Amino acid sequence: MAVEASGTASELVQVVSLLAAGVIAVPLFKRLGLGSVLGYLLAGLAIGPFGLGLFTDAQAILHVAELGVVMFLFIIGLEMEPSRLWGMRREIFGLGLAQVGACIAALTLVGVALGFSVSVAFVAGTGFVLTSTAIVMQLLEERGSLSTPKGQRIVAILLLEDLAIVPLLAAVALLAPGGAETSGTERAYAIALALASVGALVAAGRWLLNPLFRFFAASKAREVMTAAALLVVLGSALAMQLGGLSMAMGAFLAGVLLSESSFRHQLEADVEPFRGILLGLFFLGVGMSLDLSVIAANGGLILASVAAYMVVKSLLIYGVARALRASHSESLERAALMAQGGEFAFVLYAAATGVGIIDGTTNAILTATVILSMAITPLTVIAFDRFGPKASMSTDGVEVPENLVGSALIVGFGRFGQIVSQPLISRGCSVSIIDTDAERIRLAEGFGFKVYYGDGTRLDILRAAGAATARAILICVDDPGTARHVAEIAKAEFPLVPVLARARDREHAVELIQAGVAYQIRETLESALALGEQALLTIGDDPESAAEVMAEVRRRDAERLDLETVGGIHAGLELIRGNAAAPTHGIG
Repeated sequence: MAVEASGTASELVQVVSLLAAGVIAVPLFKRLGLGSVLGYLLAGLAIGPFGLGLFTDAQAILHVAELGVVMFLFIIGLEMEPSRLWGMRREIFGLGLAQVGACIAALTLVGVALGFSVSVAFVAGTGFVLTSTAIVMQLLEERGSLSTPKGQRIVAILLLEDLAIVPLLAAVALLAPGGAETSGTERAYAIALALASVGALVAAGRWLLNPLFRFFAASKAREVMTAAALLVVLGSALAMQLGGLSMAMGAFLAGVLLSESSFRHQLEADVEPFRGILLGLFFLGVGMSLDLSVIAANGGLILASVAAYMVVKSLLIYGVARALRASHSESLERAALMAQGGEFAFVLYAAATGVGIIDGTTNAILTATVILSMAITPLTVIAFDRFGPKASMSTDGVEVPENLVGSALIVGFGRFGQIVSQPLISRGCSVSIIDTDAERIRLAEGFGFKVYYGDGTRLDILRAAGAATARAILICVDDPGTARHVAEIAKAEFPLVPVLARARDREHAVELIQAGVAYQIRETLESALALGEQALLTIGDDPESAAEVMAEVRRRDAERLDLETVGGIHAGLELIRGNAAAPTHGIG
């Protein structure tokens, strides 16, 4: 009994150490600006076999933690409706194939230059071509780039690389001693099995999953829905693995099939906590797998391999991106994000070891090379952010203002400015419009609006846009500081022209009044008051009473604003606290 209790305590120590390593390292590294991925990797190294020695079998943790990558791909799939995925087919099979093909050829030559035989160099290079989906996805998510066009292009390449693991594993089997003797029947069987797995999963997604989730939802058992979500993710991953495909690909496909389901958001909420924990565990496992004894014994070769593979791969990624008309900044960013090897390299190297292409020592060297490249990636991304070119917006096809004349000048043509312009244009007023977003200007032209490129905080731009002769200047920009700056310049240089401005909140409204604007309105005030009045009517108040209440709310709001403008924000707050009858406390 004592022995059993001792074993349980030992396992609990390991669980606590895993959680503690992540909880301590990740916030610290994020505070230092180094990102969560590097924090997990170094925390894993610290508690692994070559650190404190709390774990001796990192591979056992990696096998479980790979489910984090699987769940991550499932959630990405939920965001990809089939029509959207079909729209990305050129990026997947065009951009993806171009990058993978070019990198395989170049990295094979790098392997030969490092002294490997052609077959070993091919396996080493193709393994390194397969970028770490987990690391890149995590970095894209942290940078807020996952849903952007450039982020989606990277996702397309990663999907193609996930698909590429199948023919690459087949190539390893053919390169094995005696592999060429594999019969055509066996290869045909493997292909048929893979296609059957995909077909079964697609059929289940189209005709089984939605009715199944409706049945589970009717039971009103929350835990059953969570279990069903995990069953879908893990079941689809297992189906793909049995068919010789990657588990991540199966989970992604299941997510795509459920992306148009009414249960999509419920599924995402159920899977997300497991995804986050297991993905962190995956990075900890990768850190533990870094064999320092192998690095010490083969340090020169490993460091040379990391440098050669990462440099050549990044150059190829940049070249392919530029050849396919990506901008210089986007191409460099893609190279920085995708220059490392990935988790599928471990699968490929293990398969090559199993069939005798590479020996155990070479496998350890190649694995250490990939892990080091994964650990270096967050640092290369930080270096890119700090020293790389800053994204600049193209102003091709847009005009700058020059001697414009109009009844009104609108500064800022976002969602607020577009609505403000409509009554003026409907009335036949001549309106000059300037904005600093070139993409928005080009989009507005498609709807018949003539918008000029210009910064309203510059006096020369305001003059060129007709501020001196306008009968009103309307400040509709989103940024409070910019709006105040434009107002101050306009009142100082064109004191006879009334300035009307959009305010973010009450404090911003006070700043604009003090800057001398003739009229300001908080951007959410009228819509919020309209919704409040409708709420009174909906719960049974009569229209006359509702109108009286709204008039009183407006009166109190105007009084508070006047007091804050004269006596400051704190005096206004004191008035609010002293007015017990007022139901609308706040400074929104």
